[in-house]
Amino acid sequence: MPLPSHGRYDYVPITRRPDFTWPGGKRLAVYVAVNLEHFAFGEGLGAALAPGGPQPDVLNYAWRDYGNRVGAWRMLEMLDELTLPSCAIANAAMFEYAPELPKAFAARGDEIVAHGRSNSERQGDLDPAAEAKLIADSTETLTRHAGTPPRGWLGPWISQSRVTPDLLQEAGYAYLLDWCHDDQPTWFRTRRGRILSVPYPQELNDIPAIVARQMDAPAFADMIVDQFQEMQRQSRGQSLVMGIALHPYIVGQPHRLAHLRRALSEIASNRERLWLTTPGAIAAAFAALPQ
Repeated sequence: MPLPSHGRYDYVPITRRPDFTWPGGKRLAVYVAVNLEHFAFGEGLGAALAPGGPQPDVLNYAWRDYGNRVGAWRMLEMLDELTLPSCAIANAAMFEYAPELPKAFAARGDEIVAHGRSNSERQGDLDPAAEAKLIADSTETLTRHAGTPPRGWLGPWISQSRVTPDLLQEAGYAYLLDWCHDDQPTWFRTRRGRILSVPYPQELNDIPAIVARQMDAPAFADMIVDQFQEMQRQSRGQSLVMGIALHPYIVGQPHRLAHLRRALSEIASNRERLWLTTPGAIAAAFAALPQ
C-alpha cells in the first residue's frame, strides 16, 4: 500500500540520470551560503547557545546578534582574502536592522537569496493567504533594497507548508533551497508549472552540526574538507553540487572562524578544478540544459 506522497518529483536514482557538465566543463559546483538573520527581541523562535530563562532571553538574543555586529564582517574579510564568492541568504528584516551587511555582500557581487521576513517565525505554520503575504512582503523588501527581485528562496527554519512550492513559483521564484534530498538539482512539479530545487545542506550546516549535535569547530572543519574531497572523487563521473551553510553567530566566533578558514582554504586551493559559484547560477545553468 503506497504511503502518502508529496507528488513533487519522481524517484530517479543518481546512477540513472543523463550526464551533463557545469560551465567550463567543470564537474563539481561549490557554493558558500552565509545566512543573515534577524530575530525579534523577547518573542518568537531563535537558536540557543544555552538554555535561556524567561523572555526576554538576553543571553541567546545577544549571542545571535553578535553574528550581525561582528561575525559576518569577519567572514566577509575571510571570503575576500580567499577570493571566494558567496550568497547571502537574508531575512527581509536585515535591510531594516543592519542594511550595511547585505549591501556589503551585494557589493562583492554575491547573490542575495530571500529568507522570509525574520527567523522568529515559520512560514509552514501559516494558512495559504498568510504565507503568500509573507513571501510577497519579503520579495518586495529585497527587491526595493537590492534593485532586482530575488530568484531563490530558503524558508526560515527550512519550513514549508504543503503549498509552498506552488506559492513560490507563482511569485516568480526560479528555485528553492529547502530540500536536502539530492546532490543534483531536481525539478519540482507545481500547480502552475515547475520550480527547481537546488541542493542545500543539512549536514554541512553549522546549526545541526554545532548547535544540535554539539560538534566542535575542528570536527566541523574536518567534515567540510572530507565532504569536499569525497565529492571531488564522485564528480569525476557525474556533475554534482556541494553547498556549505553557515551562520555568522556560530562560525563567526573567532575560535570557530580559524578552523572554517582552514577548510575553505582547502577548497580555494583547488579552484581550477571547481566551479565556485552561487545557487542562482547553478539554477540558471541547470535550467539551460537540454531536458
